Amino acid sequence: MKLKLSLLFAILFVSFTNAQETISVKGSAPFPATKTYTFICEKYAYTGEINVQIAKTDKGGILKLTITTANSQARIAGGVYVDLTNGDVIACTDKNVKESADGTTTSYYYFTPAEWQKLRKTDIYAVRFIIAGGPNNLGSQTGHFTAYNRMNYFSTAFDKSKKTFDTAKEISNL
Repeated sequence: MKLKLSLLFAILFVSFTNAQETISVKGSAPFPATKTYTFICEKYAYTGEINVQIAKTDKGGILKLTITTANSQARIAGGVYVDLTNGDVIACTDKNVKESADGTTTSYYYFTPAEWQKLRKTDIYAVRFIIAGGPNNLGSQTGHFTAYNRMNYFSTAFDKSKKTFDTAKEISNL
């Protein structure tokens, strides 16, 4: 009985420690991904944040952006710019790969192998995106927004803890 119980705990331990995040786009095979980061977007009055996740593919990578909207017709639309901490900018074109469910909208953007190498070496500073609404734009916050790689809205000058996500480290581990 002790052997069975210890074997069960060992299996549970291994399954929890090897848990890997994944991204699946429109029913494709799942790709290994980073955890979901919550970037701060102060100008987006509805929630003030956007969820960012990055996955590795055979041809580069995928950027997944998910945001809660008040209007079911609002979408992340157009190109997205990924600003890196070293000043480089990665421009992602809109390939119209989108999903909507339960008051959220998700858009997927693709990285080339060269862009993927940049992401492996340098942390993301910010993501710039556009939210476009339907015919009634007053029902949702629409416009151009910038979401910053910050863990908290506020901190004091005496707080010396790390305030950003280590995106480059997690991307290079994929």
